[in-house]
Amino acid sequence: MSIDANTLLAILAMAVATLATRFGGLLLIRHVQMTDRAKRALNAVPPAVLMAVVTPTALTSGLAETIGCAVTALAATRLSLLPAAAAGVVTVAVLRGIGF
Repeated sequence: MSIDANTLLAILAMAVATLATRFGGLLLIRHVQMTDRAKRALNAVPPAVLMAVVTPTALTSGLAETIGCAVTALAATRLSLLPAAAAGVVTVAVLRGIGF
């Protein structure tokens, strides 16, 4: 197996870009006074991204995945992302196990 130089360069460039945006955001946020409205808006981003990732699969796969997506969406309103995603995965596994 050989490593393509262009692929490695692309991966490194993406890693640098990701780190730059993350650290840049952390540095910039220190100088910004956050209002309650802005904090609520930023707290809504992770569940929205989670739904954007799982919804296409849920709507094109089957009933178990659709129900799992709904469970994930409901759990994401109350829980952090990891438990919400886990609830959706467990739901799909259980529904598939009983024949959905």
